[in-house]
Amino acid sequence: MVRDAIVEEVRAAREAFAKQHNYDIAAIVKALQEASAQAGRELISLPARRAPEDVPSDTERPNTPLQPPAFGRG
Repeated sequence: MVRDAIVEEVRAAREAFAKQHNYDIAAIVKALQEASAQAGRELISLPARRAPEDVPSDTERPNTPLQPPAFGRG
């Protein structure tokens, strides 16, 4: 497998950033949001889309196992 220096650098930076915030996802998100705001970026939040009412939920569908692919079968 070929090692990519850029990918390794990004992964090392990500690991250092996560370690700096004790691997706490809430702290990481907050820090990224603050950095984004300081850079003058505006946070856009879109409303959730509603699912169509005529689509049945997963609980109403039968629970059938996956069928194996029909490779080589006529």
